[in-house]
Amino acid sequence: MRRLTALAAAAAALTLAACGQSSDKAADGASSKVLNLYTARHYDADQKLYDLFEEKTGIEVKRIEGRPDELIARMKAEGANSPADVFVAADAGALWRAQDAGLLQTVNSEALNAAIPENLREPSGQYYGFSRRARIVAYDPAKVQPNEIADYAQLASPRFKGKICARSGDNVYNLSLVGALIEAWGEDKAKAWVEGVTQNFARPPEGGDRDQVRAVAAGVCEVALTNSYYFIRMANGEDAADREIASKLRLGFPSLDGKGPHVNISGGGVTAHAPNKENAVKFLEFLASPEAQQIVTELNFEYPAANGAAPAAAVAPYADFTAHPMNVSRYGINQAKAQSMISAAGWR
Repeated sequence: MRRLTALAAAAAALTLAACGQSSDKAADGASSKVLNLYTARHYDADQKLYDLFEEKTGIEVKRIEGRPDELIARMKAEGANSPADVFVAADAGALWRAQDAGLLQTVNSEALNAAIPENLREPSGQYYGFSRRARIVAYDPAKVQPNEIADYAQLASPRFKGKICARSGDNVYNLSLVGALIEAWGEDKAKAWVEGVTQNFARPPEGGDRDQVRAVAAGVCEVALTNSYYFIRMANGEDAADREIASKLRLGFPSLDGKGPHVNISGGGVTAHAPNKENAVKFLEFLASPEAQQIVTELNFEYPAANGAAPAAAVAPYADFTAHPMNVSRYGINQAKAQSMISAAGWR
């Protein structure tokens, strides 16, 4: 409750002026040459996307950035007068929260449905993925054998007592992972897994995914839960220390019931009261285009989402796997159960 109160307060404090931009609705209700974007992504690569979209369409992107729950609270408060056209988040669970709050609308786009695989989009068309990231593990190859982390279930075994690092349990990436486990295994087995992993922590959860990877390199733990692109970014970034760390560690790709690793999305949906709906659909279609997919994988080290799109050269060595085919909407649907299990297990 304290977290929700803080988020609501932060949402109220967000203003369009904070980004030095305005977002007027078209006076006659028709689409103007503007797109009002509420985004929870904060990557440098995204500016390249906005610039290219503006260049190709002449539509100006006016954006508000914030945490997903802040932006959702803001749209709730704005109601039918919200200027938002598109909501973007870096996790399917966050997109589901917006959908569950009635803040998104169905999009019927042949281009999107052709480009984005069925399991990477909400079944009714309320949101679409435009990039993928696997929730997998970084490990120390001097201490861990690949066959010991071949399946997510193994992370909860006594073998890894005091050997695992992870970020906080209420982080949406972990909520989505547990949501996927609930869908695949059922509640009892997923609950036992959460309890086992929590008991296997080398330290109380702290920091982000890259902090967990660094903790493995420092000997604090042997295995860390992480999103793939964080590790790949460390391996290819400008920080020499992070490159050195990544060179000594490995990425492991546990399978879920033998069907492949759990893969999440970054994605977006058209808002329920979008004043520029036509522009909003164009923007989502652009994100699925070959040019945009190339930017996402080359500059942010994510896996592309669109059919036929290839990972960048730096990403390709980590892309030789078949992802679990579960529809990403299931992560959010199971989110409340996942949070309950995580909290009960003491995964703080």
